Amino acid sequence: MNTFLVIVIALLAIMVVVSLVRGIVAFLQTTKIDLERGGDNVKELQMRQNSAMFARIKFQALTIVAIAVLLAVNS
Repeated sequence: MNTFLVIVIALLAIMVVVSLVRGIVAFLQTTKIDLERGGDNVKELQMRQNSAMFARIKFQALTIVAIAVLLAVNS
């Protein structure tokens, strides 16, 4: 059981990093000029940022739950 939970925690941590990087990339693609001029893809990039950051928060919460289960099993 411990091995399974450690693998799940590692996978969730990797997913956190991936979603963080995807959010940062979407953020960097949104330039100041696009925001000031109201570019065509501003809404799309903002939605990508929001969905990536929401995914990051979700994966962080799942990681914390998995850690809590691991601690509960071992105590």
